[in-house]
Amino acid sequence: MSIQFPVSDHVKTRGVVYFARLVDKIRLHAAGKLPADFVGHLGFADNTSFDARFSRFWGLDYEAIKARSLQGGTAGEIFDDLFAGRQPLNPEQVFVWNLFLLKRGWRDSGSPGVVEGKQAAGFAARTDVHTYVDLHDAEEGRTPLAVLG
Repeated sequence: MSIQFPVSDHVKTRGVVYFARLVDKIRLHAAGKLPADFVGHLGFADNTSFDARFSRFWGLDYEAIKARSLQGGTAGEIFDDLFAGRQPLNPEQVFVWNLFLLKRGWRDSGSPGVVEGKQAAGFAARTDVHTYVDLHDAEEGRTPLAVLG
């Protein structure tokens, strides 16, 4: 079986970045296609992973996200099921989450990890990789996108 990278962190589901990647990672892992170095960052295996931070920020149980993702459906359908019965998404929460995630590692406590990741990937000289999301995109063969605002 060949490995496959998940979709970019930038992909939005109901306006929220990262959720589609989370679902994709769960499904790829279940199919045995997720790169081995991703496994240590699934769910709460790493308490600082984006999976763990997503779950805590949105008040969702990772195991419930995993179970629902493995049942099938689009990321939008899964998102809707997981958020059913809750207050509608607060635009301020969406704004804060999106900016946190897309800028994590740029001029914050995550910066040393981005520098280490760049060096390990052979990207030390790249001037377009500033965040973890940039690093993910670069490592997975995508051009990092500028995040404004």
